Amino acid sequence: MLSIDRSIIDAIVAHARRDHPDEACGVVAGPAGSDTPTRLIPMDNAARSMTFYEFDSMEQLRVWREMDDRDEEPVVIYHSHTATEAYPSRTDVSFAGEPGAHYLLVSTREPDTEEIRSFRIVDGVVTEEPVEIVAAVDPHAVQSYMFGQSPATVDYECSDR
Repeated sequence: MLSIDRSIIDAIVAHARRDHPDEACGVVAGPAGSDTPTRLIPMDNAARSMTFYEFDSMEQLRVWREMDDRDEEPVVIYHSHTATEAYPSRTDVSFAGEPGAHYLLVSTREPDTEEIRSFRIVDGVVTEEPVEIVAAVDPHAVQSYMFGQSPATVDYECSDR
């Protein structure tokens, strides 16, 4: 089961809606070995595609190095689907390279509906898992990174549900 902070989910959905019709993507880091997603890192979709996402290689290197420096790991890898359900495509499955991560998908095909699902993808096998959304814990969990610049906290106007 994926247990994740409401403010992080709100920011992921906001990111997905903002980048629509292109797919949005990013990572939620957490302390190594904890399986606890605590720090959202929205990333750029280098593919700029409506049907595919790809992390910018330089941005990914920077983010992964920073996670290593902070003794963190990618707990959640997320992206959006713009015209289909929130379920991993064959391409998503073939590129899933973090066997310990939760793969969170958000569908933005319906403008007024949130479709959020989480999966484990190990050796090409997709297993859906429940998502437990918990009350906001860390008000500074949502951060944005721009290559070549210092990280800055971003207000995504998340609602308290």
